[in-house]
Amino acid sequence: MSTKDYLEKDYYKTLGVPKTATAAEIKKAYRELARKYHPDANKGDAKAEERFKEITEAYNVLSDAKQRKEYDDARSMFGGGFRVPTGARGGGAGGTFDFGDLFGGGNDGGLGDVLGGIFRRGGAGTQSRARRGADVETETTLSFGDAIDGVTVSLRLTGEGPCPVCHGTGAKPPSMPKVCPDCHGTGQQSRNLGGFGLSEPCKTCKGRGMVVDDPCAECHGSGRAMSSRTVQARIPAGVADGQRIRIPGRGASGENGGKSGDLYVRVNVRPHPVFGRSVSELTVTVPVTITELALGADIKVPTHRGPAVTIHIPPGTPNGRVFRVPGRGVRRKDGQAGALLVTVEVAVPQELNNKARSALEDLRAATIGEDPREELLRRAAQE
Repeated sequence: MSTKDYLEKDYYKTLGVPKTATAAEIKKAYRELARKYHPDANKGDAKAEERFKEITEAYNVLSDAKQRKEYDDARSMFGGGFRVPTGARGGGAGGTFDFGDLFGGGNDGGLGDVLGGIFRRGGAGTQSRARRGADVETETTLSFGDAIDGVTVSLRLTGEGPCPVCHGTGAKPPSMPKVCPDCHGTGQQSRNLGGFGLSEPCKTCKGRGMVVDDPCAECHGSGRAMSSRTVQARIPAGVADGQRIRIPGRGASGENGGKSGDLYVRVNVRPHPVFGRSVSELTVTVPVTITELALGADIKVPTHRGPAVTIHIPPGTPNGRVFRVPGRGVRRKDGQAGALLVTVEVAVPQELNNKARSALEDLRAATIGEDPREELLRRAAQE
């Protein structure tokens, strides 16, 4: 609900109840009027439809205790029947108007901002508002292991901050800035709008509330300068390649006592020569012999930054089977670690001695009647 509605519309009159009406009386009046002007009971009657909208709007405000109090307070302060000044931005017939638009655009835009200092009678100024520092984004490159386990990194940041020479005052040391003679240190000036005061940043001091007679040679009186600083940032365990980490309060410093911005670190992770990763699971491919798959075996497999573990390969294990080793993967947010997924892959020997060749020839002769592709060819021919 805009401030204009609070000031121009008499919701009590719309519902035909006094300002002292109870919640029950307001509800009763609304029900009676709603039945009378409901669009279903007035087919094609545009005036009745408009009247029904007005009734509903009035009831929505007056039936809510918080909204009703805000409405009553606004009308009590400015008086009923207040009209929007002609020529104001957004005003005029058929236009929408909001005091937040006219009187400086408060952070939250509510009537509380208007009464809190942006919109004032008598032209009293406001103190310069604290300004939050800007967010800063940088990136870092980690090893595969540091990304898995977590690490603290040093980041060199360059950006705008308080001038290192004048320490943000804007004045050449040892001189100091003085209170602005036009706004008396408030950083704001008032402009008369026919009975109302519009507060806006002081043109003399540009909203700072202070002026400098002898400007700092480094920042030319702005109090701000480009500077470099080193930040220690903790990268949590399990960070993924391309992930963006937010570090609160480590961005650019604020002004006029405002909070610092946040630091966002984009992480790049170098690949590992042995291990891969799938979310919270690590992957590794382990070469095996045909006899280990055919006859079965116990083999050792590596783990990331830990001792090797032994897994059992049952006889007749097919090539490419994946074995799962719990607790040897990436630590998740709940503190538990994922699994290590071990894929066994036959390593075909490139050179054979006479004994090995003879043994393979004997194996081929012993299995000459078996064709592992027979079932595949049969199924393919069915389509």
